[in-house]
Amino acid sequence: MAATPAPRRRPGAVPVATLAGLVVVLALAALAFGRATPGGLSDRGPAQAVTPPPATRALWPQLPTSPPPATPAAGVTQEPPQPVPDLTVPGRDITAVDVRTVLAKDPKVSPEERQALGSCAGCEVRAPEFRDLTGDGQPELITVVTTPGPVVLHVYTLVEDRLLPVLRVQVQPTFTAATIDTDLWLYEPTSVYVLTSSHYQWDGTRLALKERLDRGVGVLPPTGTDTGRPAATAAEPVPPAARPTPSAPKKAAPDAVVPPAPRPVRPSSEPTAPVVLPEAKR
Repeated sequence: MAATPAPRRRPGAVPVATLAGLVVVLALAALAFGRATPGGLSDRGPAQAVTPPPATRALWPQLPTSPPPATPAAGVTQEPPQPVPDLTVPGRDITAVDVRTVLAKDPKVSPEERQALGSCAGCEVRAPEFRDLTGDGQPELITVVTTPGPVVLHVYTLVEDRLLPVLRVQVQPTFTAATIDTDLWLYEPTSVYVLTSSHYQWDGTRLALKERLDRGVGVLPPTGTDTGRPAATAAEPVPPAARPTPSAPKKAAPDAVVPPAPRPVRPSSEPTAPVVLPEAKR
């Protein structure tokens, strides 16, 4: 019988085992060169500079924290601020002006505030604070006038050698204030449980109210007569002390040996003989 001829290999054919080995080698090379080694270092260029957020800087931090600030009615156009008449700033140095002189010449200052410029009980003109609120790099003058009635915050800015009143707002006596970058924030406890935050920002003409937020503080107000305390409950009667009960006689086990009960001793009517002790030897 003739032998079966071996199959002929086509020219250029690659064995299956060789092809599979080549695929494995290519896969390993792709993993080696296409993925960074864990924990390896890579150069992504120079690091970007990190700018810290603007810090909150409190005004008159040593004083404690007054109705919410009045806002202009919708549709009412405010006139641009006018310079304080008969007042110029020598050397254009706003920090050198006398705050009482500025308030005395400002026509927007109320009669109650003018009394505070003199001497009255419960009146005060706070020492001015200087912060940049317009973003031009120059400070503005901030002061507060306290009267027995209203408490008013004033802000003045310097234009050439004249002072412009850019904010006049009534606040509560217990308000606090702070600046964040060039923005002015006023914090007022408008009730026992609500703290109102008023945010003022320069609009190119004046410090305008940008937003007002109410935030709850402390605990919630009580509702009705419930003060939050647990209701008193009647005292539960204390059970009387248990009395000792006579224990029942224990039953003997069936196989236990019970000792006989002792017989009672009957009293004898006969007299007993006296005990005679031996006489000691002499």
